[in-house]
Amino acid sequence: MTGSAAVVGGGIAGLATAALLARDGWEVTLFEARADLGGRAGSWERDGFRFDTGPSWYLMPEVFEHFFRLLGTTADAELDLVPLTPAYRVYPEPTDGAPSAPVDVVSGRDEIRALFEQREPGSGARLDAYLDSAGEAYELAVSKFLYDTYQGTAGLRDREVVRRLPQLAPLLTRSLESHVARRFDDPVLRQILGYPAVFLGASPATAPALYHLMSRLDLDEGVLYPRGGFTEVIAAIARLAEAEGVTIRTDAPVERILVAGGAARGVRLADGSEHPADIVVSTADLHRTETELLATPAERTYPERWWERRNPGPGALLILLGVDGELPQLAHHTLLFAADWTQNFDDIFGRETRIPDPASVYVCRPSATDATVAPAGSENLFVLVPMPADPSLGHGGEDGAGSPTIEAAADRVIAQIADWAGIPDLAARVRVRRTIAPADFESDLGAWRGGALGLAHTLRQSAVFRPRNASRRVDGLLYAGTSVLPGIGLPMCLISAELVAKRLRGDTSAARLAEPAAAGA
Repeated sequence: MTGSAAVVGGGIAGLATAALLARDGWEVTLFEARADLGGRAGSWERDGFRFDTGPSWYLMPEVFEHFFRLLGTTADAELDLVPLTPAYRVYPEPTDGAPSAPVDVVSGRDEIRALFEQREPGSGARLDAYLDSAGEAYELAVSKFLYDTYQGTAGLRDREVVRRLPQLAPLLTRSLESHVARRFDDPVLRQILGYPAVFLGASPATAPALYHLMSRLDLDEGVLYPRGGFTEVIAAIARLAEAEGVTIRTDAPVERILVAGGAARGVRLADGSEHPADIVVSTADLHRTETELLATPAERTYPERWWERRNPGPGALLILLGVDGELPQLAHHTLLFAADWTQNFDDIFGRETRIPDPASVYVCRPSATDATVAPAGSENLFVLVPMPADPSLGHGGEDGAGSPTIEAAADRVIAQIADWAGIPDLAARVRVRRTIAPADFESDLGAWRGGALGLAHTLRQSAVFRPRNASRRVDGLLYAGTSVLPGIGLPMCLISAELVAKRLRGDTSAARLAEPAAAGA
């Protein structure tokens, strides 16, 4: 069945969904509320500096490759991908007032094994076993779980899944934190293995140990960067969507999903215009879709009471800095790890939340790799500080004009980077500054509780327990994006788009869609 489709939202999930549906023969119109495409994967420019305002790690390259092949092309044809060495740099919290020696994490089994042996003699064999397990878990996740719409239980009853239940059960019931702590003693090594939980919107104490599979990606496989920034990923998918015939409308905020006779009938925009469609796919934040875009409680699969028991994941303070002069102390990706790891995550996810101080901070310096993102002789820094998902903390702004709480936190983090990485004049060299905070995620992106990523990947919010890709109350209303299956991050958003296509094709398997034979030929 094909017909007309209205897609709500022009982030990566919306663009990918639109492209796949158009490829399948649907007449697709995409509506984006803002002037620019990208959503969380946005871009901002000033004075010759161009910043990605969201994702900055290109992981799971085979997911991108598969998506591009579904559209008859390849990642290499659409993007200029650069491998990063080191994959990232770590600065532990100083213990004597002087900057700690940086720890460079270089991808590849031999390199990472040598690092572990250097810091914890005898740990190499345990690391091999850990990464072998991570690889097996990753392959199982991709082949049996991530591409499953969970319309039935066939995938869960798959012979391979059943056979491996004895190994899977402890990985689902044990936390990533305890899984790592059983194997390694060095605190920095533990942090290297535990920090990927943040990319899943969780803490190491609440993410299931199954997610140790993330270490296969950065340690074994490596980290890539699309030259030009992640806005190039968005541009590539938008280009492919339009080539498939998708009509993209920006500055077109959707006010209501139209429902009649229990089925989606199109959308109404904020200007009052109505646009009929046979199906609607909302890639807006699921909370906003359910509680604002649908008119009545009878239409809502996930009403407000459902959200009261859910974990929104972390909020974030983003600090975009254009800096005069070079910053060789920072790699393309740099992580600053606070020594009191437990307190750091309690500050973000605990009962009494606050902005961590000192924080565990992520710094991206794309100008280390890409001359297009900053003027010659200058550096581009994107700083992410995980913090509570709490819009009351305030808005960000340009040149210190954000809420006092937010700007004070940004000042502390800039000073922390300067101290820990040995850049004493960092603050004085800042020429461009902008902050983005939870209240901005809420107002600009409609993010529930100002969350930066999407629903956290706790056990109760992963796989079969995560919101599905179709409404149970409204026929012809489907969902994609970070709030629903399979989860957080650009690769997951691409898969969520494919899950929509699978539903509409009637494909209930756990397998990826077949790629066109001519793709990449």
